[in-house]
Amino acid sequence: MYASREDIGYDFGDDSKVGSKPIKPNPNIDGGWAWMIVLSSFLVHILIMGSQMALGILNMEWLEEFNQSRGLTAWVSSLSMGITLIVGPLIGLFISMCGCRKTAIIGGMLNALGWILSAYASNVHYLFLTFGVTAGVGSGMVYLPAVVMVGQYFQKRRALAQGLSTTGTGFGAFLMTALLKYLCTEFGWRNAMFIQGAISLNLCVCGALMRPLSPKDVDSEKYVVKSNSEDNQAKALSHSAETIKSNGVLSEELEKKEEATNEEVLDSVQHIEIGGKSRSGRNMYGLRILKTVSQLTVTVRKGFAIWYSSYFGAASLFTNRVFVAFIIWALFAYSSFVIPFIHLPEIVKQYNLSSQNNIFPLTSIIAIVHIFGKVILGIISDLPCISTWNVFLMANFTLVTCILALPLMQTYVSLAVVCALIGFSSGYFSLMPVVTEDLVGTKHLANAYGIIICANGISALLGPPFAGWIYDITHKYDFSFYISGLLYMVGIIFLLIQPCIQKKQPREKSTEEAQV
Repeated sequence: MYASREDIGYDFGDDSKVGSKPIKPNPNIDGGWAWMIVLSSFLVHILIMGSQMALGILNMEWLEEFNQSRGLTAWVSSLSMGITLIVGPLIGLFISMCGCRKTAIIGGMLNALGWILSAYASNVHYLFLTFGVTAGVGSGMVYLPAVVMVGQYFQKRRALAQGLSTTGTGFGAFLMTALLKYLCTEFGWRNAMFIQGAISLNLCVCGALMRPLSPKDVDSEKYVVKSNSEDNQAKALSHSAETIKSNGVLSEELEKKEEATNEEVLDSVQHIEIGGKSRSGRNMYGLRILKTVSQLTVTVRKGFAIWYSSYFGAASLFTNRVFVAFIIWALFAYSSFVIPFIHLPEIVKQYNLSSQNNIFPLTSIIAIVHIFGKVILGIISDLPCISTWNVFLMANFTLVTCILALPLMQTYVSLAVVCALIGFSSGYFSLMPVVTEDLVGTKHLANAYGIIICANGISALLGPPFAGWIYDITHKYDFSFYISGLLYMVGIIFLLIQPCIQKKQPREKSTEEAQV
């Protein structure tokens, strides 16, 4: 029904040119240093996503310290989680200009600074700026490169690699919750945030491990994918990827012209520097500064050109209809996963299941099974006979069904079963970078996935308040699940409709030509 992952996101225009010059595959692709990238991404998920999952501990301390309303205090953690994802498109610009390694290192320092400055907070509004914005932006600058680098280093086992790295979120939720609880008890919440800031400096180490692939390595990666693909026919989703690729030719020609102009500028500066060797040391120092500034300007202009063309130029990602449908899906999906964590405790209290829930909380069931779901779905998706797209859709259908069915469950056992299914099916989060790369290709992954996580951030930021607003109107938790589930279903329908439209377009064109 849908194209396999080898058929999606790569240009099939002329395979003969590629096949005529075989390139020796890089041993670091799908092996070697690639597993260090997975380790780096795993630690990033522990330190960033795990810490954000444990903010409930600090939230209670802030309520007691500042004596503000729950709604106002909750915005601190919501801002941090939302901004981490919403700044995705902006972080894509940083990656285009500086690369993943430098972006992640700068983000690690910014995240640590946010934690440390928050230790001196005098009110909740101070935390909005230091923790919500500063630490949130820093988290985003590390999170996106961690996902993108795994996509660049893996082809055959991308889904498994992404699954293993994103399990750090589940492990981090347990580790960081226990750590913050211990630190707050022993040292107080201010010292706890200061210590956590020092721990967050390890994000710089994770960024240093993100060794970039050379252009030759990227070419060899593309060759391996093309040589392993037996069926290179344009199927349903490949048409959407070819739109990006064909439009990308124009942007590449513009890039070459810009590079030629930039090289002339640098050559002129170097010529002046060579000719001025007999001048004073002060003039030589000025020329070196001019050369450095010129090189920096060239890098910034080139990175901005790539970023701009991805969003607004001829090779705009928004010309890909399936990718646009993917964005619409992301706007509704994340809030449906967050809402059970918010309302489950109230549902347990409503059905008098608190004693059983205290023994083994339902939210813990979701978190534990979620870890296994990511790995298992990743292994299944990497099987040669299985389409990642179909696994992704099946997991979404299972999750939305569970969201709609959860309010109907009134016993602890039935709730536990549904929560386990929610945890397992939500493991599709590890497939999101893989599906994105299949749709747009490796070159556009940073900018494309930046848009997707931005949509997820908006969903995470607005979803919980929306659910609370529904409860204030209906005075029932059931409607929060039903409405969010229906909106989620709308997003899935968009994913189903667009590939069908893409598949019908060639037939419609051929019919018109026949009439002419």
